Amino acid sequence: MDMNEKLRILSDAAKYDVSCSSSGSNRANTPSGIGNASAHGICHSFAADGRCISLLKILLTNYCIFDCAYCINRSSNDVERAAFTPDEVADLTINFYRRNYIEGLFLSSGIINNPNHTMELLLETVKKLRNVYKFNGYIHLKAIPGADQALIKQAGELVDRMSVNIELPSSNSLKLLAPQKTKINILTPMSFINSNILANKEEKSLFKNAPSFVPGGQSTQLIIGATPDSDFKIIKLSENLYNHMNLKRVYYSAYIPVSTSPKLVNIKNSPLLREHRLYQADWLLRFYDFKADELLDSTNSSLNLNFDPKTDWALRNMDKFPLEINSAHYRDLLRIPGIGVTCVKRIYKARKVHSLSFEDLKKLGVMLKRAQYFITCKGKYSGDVPFKQNLILGRLSPKFDLNLIESNKNSFQQLNLFSSPLLENLEPTKALSLLEF
Repeated sequence: MDMNEKLRILSDAAKYDVSCSSSGSNRANTPSGIGNASAHGICHSFAADGRCISLLKILLTNYCIFDCAYCINRSSNDVERAAFTPDEVADLTINFYRRNYIEGLFLSSGIINNPNHTMELLLETVKKLRNVYKFNGYIHLKAIPGADQALIKQAGELVDRMSVNIELPSSNSLKLLAPQKTKINILTPMSFINSNILANKEEKSLFKNAPSFVPGGQSTQLIIGATPDSDFKIIKLSENLYNHMNLKRVYYSAYIPVSTSPKLVNIKNSPLLREHRLYQADWLLRFYDFKADELLDSTNSSLNLNFDPKTDWALRNMDKFPLEINSAHYRDLLRIPGIGVTCVKRIYKARKVHSLSFEDLKKLGVMLKRAQYFITCKGKYSGDVPFKQNLILGRLSPKFDLNLIESNKNSFQQLNLFSSPLLENLEPTKALSLLEF
């Protein structure tokens, strides 16, 4: 099989892994080397400065001894198979880089023979890139669950970011859909990487030239919609991973139906809006000082698709509003719908000079379309309806109930502008969710 055919198969097989983005690494070039890892990181996206950045995203092989029901590369699936050698991946990366096609490499793999053998091949690849080709660009490498920690340690000293994909948010889901994987095999390398990152930070504080270990941190991926696990279970798991494993990111991937296994939840379309709401909830955990238990609970375990999670929380906690913009604490300002972290910083700085009005808030970039219902300026309320939950709920609700549309999406019924049962008599509903892994 020629290289073009391998590249076609293994780049297509890698598209289901979303756990790659900005590296956070700042690996500098060396006099005899090529490339460098920008602090903005590498991904198929746009950087904070507007640059479009890219990487070579491939699998070393899509042969796999595991038979995970949700995975297109499962051993029982009849798909085209291919495998690169470490030399071929290194050569591809360097040639693509020299042609300015890419800025780095994202490398994962199916499990071939056993976890140690697979990790050895991945390690050999990054060794060739770093030591033979002197490549100093960004490398994101998958750590293989069940592989020897010595191999993971060596790899971590050469790459910028590592990730161990949890995939399924509960032990029960793992046992059902991926019986060859275990919670221990997944969390052990994740904990090992975290321990070494923390030790390396301590070492670097003492010795300036100490070698780096996974400077861009680690990430993971959760598949959404393949199992009946609730949103509450998912964000609770994410919260624990951020708190105990110090992850840089948890990525959420709406399940794409690639299997007809009876063990899977029966869906025909990916739950993309649910994925979007989970990312918003994740943002609140990371940057807005929210806790999972505030957003959802065991009785209300699904995110309300009609509202972003912050607005939904505010509508359920009207007793905490309206907040006086000129005196509210920083943490409380963060919880106002329509006001982001940057705007809170601007407000906090500007109100030290003079009291702020609604016009001032507009100039500071506040989205008053939502915020007006939850704040006062100089004691004045500016909402276009009285401060009552049902009235504000009516103002902020979408025209059609997105919860119903999402749940009926799998019927493949074409939406009609003039008449459709999906669009008749729709009223806003509420929902929420929890987890243990």
